[in-house]
Amino acid sequence: MKMKREDVRNIAIIAHVDHGKTTLVDELLKQSGVFRANQEVAERVMDSNDIERERGITILSKNTAVFYKDKKINIIDTPGHADFGGEVERVLKMVNGVILVVDAYEGPMPQTKFVLQKALELELSVIVCINKIDRPEARPEEVIDEVLELLMDLDASDEQLDCPFVFASARSGFAKKNLEDEAVDMGPLFETIVDYIPAPEGDPDADTQMLISTIDYNEYVGRIGVGKIDNGSLKVNQECVIVNHHDPDKLRKVKIGKLYQFDGLNRVEVQEASIGDIVAISGITDLHIGDTLCSPERPQAIPFQKISEPTIAMNFMVNDSPLAGQEGKFVTSRHIRERLFRELNTDVSLRVEETDSPDCFKVSGRGELHLSVLIENMRREGFEFAVSKAEVLYKTNERNQKLEPMEIAYIDVPEEFTGAIIQKLTSRKGELQGMSPANGGYTRLEIAIPSRGLIGYRGEFMTDTKGNGIMNTIFDGYGPYKGDLAYRKTGSLIAYESGETITYGLFNAQERGLLFVGPGEKVYAGMVIGQNPKAEDIEVNVCKTKKLTNTRSSSADEALKLVPKKVMSLEQCLEFIDTDELLEVTPENLRIRKKILDPTMRKRAAMKK
Repeated sequence: MKMKREDVRNIAIIAHVDHGKTTLVDELLKQSGVFRANQEVAERVMDSNDIERERGITILSKNTAVFYKDKKINIIDTPGHADFGGEVERVLKMVNGVILVVDAYEGPMPQTKFVLQKALELELSVIVCINKIDRPEARPEEVIDEVLELLMDLDASDEQLDCPFVFASARSGFAKKNLEDEAVDMGPLFETIVDYIPAPEGDPDADTQMLISTIDYNEYVGRIGVGKIDNGSLKVNQECVIVNHHDPDKLRKVKIGKLYQFDGLNRVEVQEASIGDIVAISGITDLHIGDTLCSPERPQAIPFQKISEPTIAMNFMVNDSPLAGQEGKFVTSRHIRERLFRELNTDVSLRVEETDSPDCFKVSGRGELHLSVLIENMRREGFEFAVSKAEVLYKTNERNQKLEPMEIAYIDVPEEFTGAIIQKLTSRKGELQGMSPANGGYTRLEIAIPSRGLIGYRGEFMTDTKGNGIMNTIFDGYGPYKGDLAYRKTGSLIAYESGETITYGLFNAQERGLLFVGPGEKVYAGMVIGQNPKAEDIEVNVCKTKKLTNTRSSSADEALKLVPKKVMSLEQCLEFIDTDELLEVTPENLRIRKKILDPTMRKRAAMKK
């Protein structure tokens, strides 16, 4: 017999990047009394890892819970970037409703559409929260219309169209039901959640059923599965079986080790939990997303979406350059292998495959950002390794045609740059699908383009729009192969010999192009030390000293002026490297090099091509 748990509400917060989801969760936590009045609270307390804090983005979805009056509200903060879209899809299976956060100036953006569509397909109730209404250029009235138009475009049902709107400023800590109301606190938002989001329902007396929606990992207890109990109840030491909707042969007996519920930011151990509770379970090895925990008497798997396939791959390999092993703590293939397979514990959109060589692993992910976050994490942990240029993953259909991943890029740029952008992207096999005026003198372009056409483009885009453009991309399935593409119009400047760079050598080399190294840096033969504006590679000697004679003194060197070197971030390096180059990653340096260091061997390989 089905019943509702009136004392619980489960919601997810969804939005486009940077519309204020995480800040909103901070305020809900503060105002529900999770923190003591005098407690020092970090800003964006939910973004727990360093990279999330530095870049101001959420990568992993996080669970928390607050109490309002006598109701427990489980809140899940989700990422907004398309590269982490796989996280969002799964999390929505745990909740009965979503809060859609929309910026009062920007209005609904491409990623808003993507996450909202997923929520509507699952028939979840929607509360629209128009955030940042205290921005000087806010235009909440127009944004309401834009959101309603978006809901109509996505074929929302009448109930979903009739959703409540709440106006808020997460930073100032208030929400209100009407724009003219007085701004007091977050109360109106809490009330809307309690009144409007349906309570979870299930049969408390039926056999247990719980779908694992996310996996956490902890050195001490191993894998921790998080999910919502759909039917029955769970107790510590209960015997269960694991089944999986996409893997009908899976049937494994397990025992519940420990059971936790969320309270604020903490996990609290409990002895048992019932329908509608979001719980974490530890003590079960080899637990995967999409597994269902059931009673042994009647095992029945809960259906769930297949996790989106990776579209882009890179090779991670042992660093074999002349400077290998001098800066990193973990350098062997065993270290790299263990670390990559450990990442699979928590990141489900990632795939790691072994290759013919024991020193090289093929790592596939959802996009460049997805893989660069992994590289940055490994680098900070003291790993040293090399990675190849990102390549897209092709498929073939039954007619043996080659298919490649396609994306739609939504680009907002000031009018004067539209011509340049369209020209650039058409040369990268893009097709213009729409062009319309956006707010503030901007133009919005919609361009369908192969994923590989966007590899290495973001840095160029920033230069082309003088930093004023906004580009968002959404994966748009596989389409027919669009033909060959030249990644880079420029060549590389390559060091001719190993040694330390010297001002005299650099001074002569800088006439050839833009340098990535300064004086007194270690280089080796075959290392890329700069960019040649022409399309060919040139070898330059940057370790060359001036020959001294009786009449020429060494002090004449001091008059040489060097142009400052170009310092590249990890993303820029990944965008710059070509298919015959590698990026050497160590905790201290990023160096670009040719795959084949020896110049004669390199020429032979080029001739064979």
